[in-house]
Amino acid sequence: MTTTKIFTKAAILSLGLAISGSALAATTLHVGTWLPPTNPQNAVVWPTWAKWVEEATEGRVKVEIENDLGHPKTMFQLVEDGVVNAGFSYHGYVPGRFQLPQMVELPGLGVGAEAASVALWRVYNKYFMDSGEFEGLTLIGTFTHGPGYIHSIEPITSFDQIKDKKIRIGGGVQTELGKRMDVTPVSAPAPKVYQMMQQGVIDGAFLPMGEQKTLRLKEVAPNVTMLPGGMYLGSFSMFIDPYFLEKLDPKDREAIMSVSGEKLSALAGRAWDGIDDEGLKAAQEAGVNIIQVKEGDQMAQDFQKLIQGMDEQWIQNVSDRAPNARQALKELRTVAREYEREHQE
Repeated sequence: MTTTKIFTKAAILSLGLAISGSALAATTLHVGTWLPPTNPQNAVVWPTWAKWVEEATEGRVKVEIENDLGHPKTMFQLVEDGVVNAGFSYHGYVPGRFQLPQMVELPGLGVGAEAASVALWRVYNKYFMDSGEFEGLTLIGTFTHGPGYIHSIEPITSFDQIKDKKIRIGGGVQTELGKRMDVTPVSAPAPKVYQMMQQGVIDGAFLPMGEQKTLRLKEVAPNVTMLPGGMYLGSFSMFIDPYFLEKLDPKDREAIMSVSGEKLSALAGRAWDGIDDEGLKAAQEAGVNIIQVKEGDQMAQDFQKLIQGMDEQWIQNVSDRAPNARQALKELRTVAREYEREHQE
């Protein structure tokens, strides 16, 4: 055998191995995120989903999480443009586009994040998936954070005390609540709240209890006013680039969707419920003044008066894109409360 023939065989063998290795190489799915690593979305939800995806695709799709991608309102565009393959964001950061998920944010639902998240997924899919709100994206999950409260520098025991205060507002239903409370709204993403409160830029913020731990608000917000059931919920979505999905083998595309949807929504809600429990404990251990308003207290009665008409306002606001909004809202509350009862037993 000549040297040339040996070289040729070696080259063919090498090329064959390279092709084989390439064929076996996993596709990487890049997930973009903007909250800190301590947040349950980054500490629990995405890593768990990544494991599910890799198992469901038998290792053919790997998930990598890209941190610190800027303002959360840009996440929708980053995925639409293919900068990252998947992501999540808060609907309130994009005023006008995502009005339908705000049904779950309205006061009075009275459930935790897991029940609310599952209800939002089921009802949005049933009534609103063709609304066009997620045009250019494929929805893979919806969720809420837990009940929102008032985190403040000074104690707030009546709505007179919050009037004209500079309060960080996250958007969505919070915006309407802020108007009704006559606060001076300050728009900012949640990760900016610590610095803003530390520097005295704001007097307080509307946020769930978990942020006492994840954003370390226990260090800068020594008071939390907890109204019964919370004042609102915050709605989020998780989404993926449809063009990324199209390029996958159909069996891998189906595998990814099989571990998304309600399963992923429930996971996210559960994780956010968990961090609320941890946040309350962290606040108590740090000596934060927890003002627990009880049913029947004057502030609770005033809140019920303050929120009157908000359901009707939302229904009217979305009537052009959702003529069945009233029915959807009723069903969402039924589903959420039934789910909560079933999972508490």
